[in-house]
Amino acid sequence: MKSKKKRIPGSHAPGIQWLLTGIALLFFITMLILPLILVFTKAFEKGAGVYLAAIQDPMALKAIQLTLLTVGIAVPVNTIFGLVAAWAVAKFQFKGKNLLLTLIDLPFAISPVVAGLIFVLLFSTTHGLLAPFLTAWGLKIIFAPPGIILATLFVTLPFVARELIPLMEAQGTAEEEAALTLGASGWQTFLRITLPNIKWALLYGIILTAARAAGEFGAVSVVSGHIRGLTNTMSLHVEILYNEYQFSAAFAVATLLTVIAIINLLVKNIAGWKIKRMEEKS
Repeated sequence: MKSKKKRIPGSHAPGIQWLLTGIALLFFITMLILPLILVFTKAFEKGAGVYLAAIQDPMALKAIQLTLLTVGIAVPVNTIFGLVAAWAVAKFQFKGKNLLLTLIDLPFAISPVVAGLIFVLLFSTTHGLLAPFLTAWGLKIIFAPPGIILATLFVTLPFVARELIPLMEAQGTAEEEAALTLGASGWQTFLRITLPNIKWALLYGIILTAARAAGEFGAVSVVSGHIRGLTNTMSLHVEILYNEYQFSAAFAVATLLTVIAIINLLVKNIAGWKIKRMEEKS
């Protein structure tokens, strides 16, 4: 008897494959490529001089500095937190583990605007829960850079931990236990065994954290007060310029956020590719 060849589903209809591929490419071009082109086109429509003037404006420079400061604080802090939380969740069994996972996911469940309002209710010097303490010590958090940093820390808290936990759970504890049995200290085990195994997932989480911190708008908008030169990040500065009908200047500053996003995307894809290769090898 002649054996029948198994036909792969969909192989008899190449037209459908081309149609689906075309729809996906059209969606990609319409939703991603075209907006990027329009951002740069609008930014340079009045010439390079206007573009450079918008970037070099003192208020824009202040916004860029505050954004970089916020990213520079949020990324290291949440990287350390993510490493510690992932290590605890993936390598140990303890009471309250599910509660810790819930707390890590909390920023995903709460709207950034609501998160900003929570910080206002806590740290406002006029009606906040901690107002007497803040007033006594002369501290100002809301409508000041510390509030922006706190709000950004909150919304970016889960990214590193959530990238590391599944990978570390899949890797198990055999290698670490072997290293400890051979006399390695906990710190040596982490540096020589754990960290090399998670480095690309860690980089992936760091990139996601940096991208969210640089572009965060909702929570930051609530706690900032939109004070020019003091509490405006790049995202808020773009909004103000756009509302004032300074479209070229708004899109000029927006190109900086776009470049940051593109760099993050490239590094994220490289890290994702490395993670996939590691999973295939394992």
